[in-house]
Amino acid sequence: MIDNTTNPQNNNLTCLLEMRGIDKSFPGVHALKDISLTLQRGEVLALVGENGAGKSTLIKILGGAHLPDGGDIFIEGKPVQIRSPHDAQHVGISIIYQEFNLIPDLTIRENIFLGKEKTTFGFVNTSEEHRQSRLLFEKIGVDIDPDARCGDLTVSLQQIVEIAKALSLHAALIVMDEPSAALTIQEVKHLFAIIEDLKKQNMGIIYISHRLEEVFEIADRVMVLRDGEHVVTSEIKDINRNRLIEMMVGRPLESEFPKRISKVGVEHFRVKDLSHSQVVRNVHFHVSAGEVLGFAGLIGAGRTETMRMIFGADKPDSGHIFIEGREVRIRNPKDAIRHRICLLTEDRKGQGLILNHSCRENFSLPNLDQFSRGLFLDQGKERKTFSQYIKNLKIKIQSQEQMIVSLSGGNQQKVVLAKWLAKNADMIIFDEPTRGIDVGAKYEIYLLINQLAEEGKAIILISSELPEILGMSDRIIVMHEGEIKGEITDVASATQEDILYLAIS
Repeated sequence: MIDNTTNPQNNNLTCLLEMRGIDKSFPGVHALKDISLTLQRGEVLALVGENGAGKSTLIKILGGAHLPDGGDIFIEGKPVQIRSPHDAQHVGISIIYQEFNLIPDLTIRENIFLGKEKTTFGFVNTSEEHRQSRLLFEKIGVDIDPDARCGDLTVSLQQIVEIAKALSLHAALIVMDEPSAALTIQEVKHLFAIIEDLKKQNMGIIYISHRLEEVFEIADRVMVLRDGEHVVTSEIKDINRNRLIEMMVGRPLESEFPKRISKVGVEHFRVKDLSHSQVVRNVHFHVSAGEVLGFAGLIGAGRTETMRMIFGADKPDSGHIFIEGREVRIRNPKDAIRHRICLLTEDRKGQGLILNHSCRENFSLPNLDQFSRGLFLDQGKERKTFSQYIKNLKIKIQSQEQMIVSLSGGNQQKVVLAKWLAKNADMIIFDEPTRGIDVGAKYEIYLLINQLAEEGKAIILISSELPEILGMSDRIIVMHEGEIKGEITDVASATQEDILYLAIS
């Protein structure tokens, strides 16, 4: 252990990690400006900020994916040079990215020891790998078969495999990037229990999340970045949610969920006895013009499957759909679009966008009929129309030809919304519209939802975030195992516990 005087920021203990004066620029962007960070053993430091604040760049420097332009990194008081991911692993740093780095066709054991196989006389010692895998899982309190195929695991189990990989590298510091984005409530609780165990084992955790309720539950300290600059680092007990949001976005928000005076009109849409196998069973509900109808439930409750059938992406076994009292047949998405229904999918990157195309092309795809003159595309009209939506929705892009994969999650979601608004839809289904989006961009999405409702659109909102459902909905329908278990009409008086009671009943 180095003498404590090597760390001027802590008079009692040498930090597990210290980053001093980290600076990084890319062409046209000063991504990090003199950033300093400390982390102790047995501590969870939450790293928060809007998309583009510099969180990912800082972590990629720590993990060896980027080289800093300036600054120093110390591990337990000793200066280290991290020029590659291998260097990071060598000094005990492991990064668990939101997109897991597992090979689906390999077993858990093979993934854990990939590149560092346990061998005897030149042959892989599978029994030794199996034994050590078991020991790793015991260390984090789970029982998983090391010979199970990774591609057959749930998201939460894949995450546990990533943690086991980190421990196999003898990591003292683990960075978790949006670890709960695709987890159920129960799986998040299990993850937090594992993190608490890791803390007791004297490991340091950097936890990145847009879900502020998790930050307050799991973190010891929180560090805020904004526009590449350090804003504040605080003990979690010394800051409240509203103050944290204000620090992240750089302005006070009167409310996390913008207020709206509900003007619910006549019934616009009704579905009756919609079923598909055991996934969706006898679902019936209605939504009116000007109404935001929330759909709550645990992952696997059947919410997304219901909306995909309404949109014609999947075929129901039975059921009836009515628009303004008249029964309609929706056999495919083209029929749904013709009836002015649009769906912002849960997986915007996989189903809502073509990532290797430009923003303009993604906007235009469902709207080519508006911009066509015979066999030719009226690019002037196309660009003019898209420009108006860029302005109205405050989409932050360098040009219409910018590749959409390079946008933040919030701006990608706005492009998806723009393409559907151009179809003049009367009913818009938002499936997890703010997943992976920072708090500032969330607020803008909420404002757009409210604006659409005020214009008389019928809105269906699916969300796994209970504060979001309670904060945005006029009514809430709760599903469980493919069935509707209840409806909450007095949303103002409802609690998260009321929703959970129905969701698990």
